[in-house]
Amino acid sequence: MAMPQNSTRENGFCFAQPLDFSRPSPHGGEAGRPLGAAREGDGCSTPLSNGISSSGTPLEEGIKYVSAEGEELACGWGGFTPGCLQLCNTSKGVLFFLCVASFLQGMTVNGFINTVITSIERRFDLRSYQSGLIASSYDIAACVCLTFVSYFGGNGHKPRWLGWGVLLMGLGSLLFALPHFTTGPYEARSAAQVGVCGGNQSLPCSQAASSLSGYRFVFMLGQFLHGMGATPLYTLGVTYLDENVKTNYSPVYIAVFYTAAILGPAAGYLVGGMFLNIYTEIGRETDMAPENTLWVGAWWIGFLGAGAASLLISIPILGYPQRLPGSQRYIVMRVSEAHQLKDGSHKKASDPDFGKTVKDLPRSVLLLLKNPTFIFLCLAGATEATLIAGMSTFGPKFLESQFSLSASEAATFFGYLVVPAGGGGTFLGGFLVNKFKLRCSGIIKLCLLCTVSSLLAIFIFFIHCPNMPMAGVTQMYDGSALPGGHLNLTAACNAQCGCLQDTYSPVCGTDGIMYYSPCHAGCKSVSVNLRNGKKVYQECSCVDKALLPGSGKAEAGKCTSSCAKKPLLLCFIFVVILFTFLSSIPALTATLR
Repeated sequence: MAMPQNSTRENGFCFAQPLDFSRPSPHGGEAGRPLGAAREGDGCSTPLSNGISSSGTPLEEGIKYVSAEGEELACGWGGFTPGCLQLCNTSKGVLFFLCVASFLQGMTVNGFINTVITSIERRFDLRSYQSGLIASSYDIAACVCLTFVSYFGGNGHKPRWLGWGVLLMGLGSLLFALPHFTTGPYEARSAAQVGVCGGNQSLPCSQAASSLSGYRFVFMLGQFLHGMGATPLYTLGVTYLDENVKTNYSPVYIAVFYTAAILGPAAGYLVGGMFLNIYTEIGRETDMAPENTLWVGAWWIGFLGAGAASLLISIPILGYPQRLPGSQRYIVMRVSEAHQLKDGSHKKASDPDFGKTVKDLPRSVLLLLKNPTFIFLCLAGATEATLIAGMSTFGPKFLESQFSLSASEAATFFGYLVVPAGGGGTFLGGFLVNKFKLRCSGIIKLCLLCTVSSLLAIFIFFIHCPNMPMAGVTQMYDGSALPGGHLNLTAACNAQCGCLQDTYSPVCGTDGIMYYSPCHAGCKSVSVNLRNGKKVYQECSCVDKALLPGSGKAEAGKCTSSCAKKPLLLCFIFVVILFTFLSSIPALTATLR
């Protein structure tokens, strides 16, 4: 059978070379006439939406024909469609606004949230499991909405679903920042007041009992709105791009879209880390430094900015038509590469009326479950998503503990890793598919190669830096091992100090050992180092046993890590992130095909 060659005309599409089917036409056509050959005087056989040509001849199976007659393809809101807006009514215009939306979503959910979660725990007296529920609310909302949004939105007006989704994301970000403005000012004890040995170790009433933990429900609701709003973005947004560009260009467009989504978290880590260096109560002076464990940075600024930007960007997205002008010719030329079922039930999905009611949802799910390629691609994507979610959430904490960094330093450091590795890998994956014109089987082989490379590099986590020695936590005060691994912060050198475990403010002694607080180090006085502004504690009875009693000193903050494996560890983390994101766009392209 000869393949059709498309030649575009104003009134439709013609096949220059006929397709010879020696069977009678079920619609009254002439028996044995080659398919696609126009009758004399007909001019061109125009494709209709039901797969039948205007001449009454069935068209080739596997090629979709969609009629754009009667559709409003102008960009605007209702009857307001000014001519200047039509300059953006292109695939590149849609790509720009969707990239901004995905950038904001990634920056907020995968950047700001992971960066400020420890600050929120400290500010609102939350436990780890409560902050975990806040982070999980996004995924819960996405799971609840995913099936219905993708099913009904896929048959509806996609830009409107996308616009309202971005609008919901903006409202979620503003709601997430709301508790800062509805609570009283943050007040924390300074280590200089109660942290030294012999100081007043009593807790103020405002810190002894707090009801701020109830704000976790506000944060969960904000995250729930984030999840609902982001659901159309990564389902309908991808298919809308795929339907309105050439098949060969689709991987590049999707790669640019996902690259923006990867750059978003990187920007969130960098900008969020910068905001954490600003005290949360802007305009009020404090003697605390960002290294202090009681410090709470301005975690809320990023959510205000991202929320306002999301509300603005939703307006142009809501103005796009259901299908872009000129996109019909791409749908005509698209050939299905879907898995063919032996019972032929996949043909039902090509029915124009299939999928328009909720009654077809169970059958749609059944058709997908019978597609092994699609199922295994989804399972692979789920495992990759698990790795990405764990890396993005605990990556900064891992760097913080391994190299004794502050929260803002670890977030900034991780952002520097994600920008070139995640963003570059995402764009490179789409570029390779387009460069080598890979079909579905070739794309899957590329994904397998990337996954195996990432799997080999992940063994680097078996090589790790040792924990910094901490008196009473990793070892006894005399350097011996802890009996049974139990916490024991009390020793003879600080027994008379009356230290509380509620005040965690680590200091680094001149002996290279960390202590839980200046009080637990037995320090009796404090001064400020004029060179770096850090507090220096003197007369620390637990520090420097080899020297004269009371001559030990300690500096506020954690001890600096001298781990020699740091460059090797960072290089392999870079490789893991690179190959993980390198396979994301090829896998998505194979799923769409």
